[in-house]
Amino acid sequence: NKLKRSDAEEMVEQHGGKILSGVSSKLNYLVVGEDAGSKLEKAKKIPAIHILSEDEFIKMINS
Repeated sequence: NKLKRSDAEEMVEQHGGKILSGVSSKLNYLVVGEDAGSKLEKAKKIPAIHILSEDEFIKMINS
């Protein structure tokens, strides 16, 4: 189940969210795919960021 970044961004915006280009304390959620890189490692160091898999993201959007 591979979600395109552009599709995920559109879903976020349709639900009133904003897309950020980087990981910082302003970020609430980070959606990670199979090949999550340095952004995931940075997000793990910021307790306020909720890290979601693609499946968790889709469930949250659909609820």
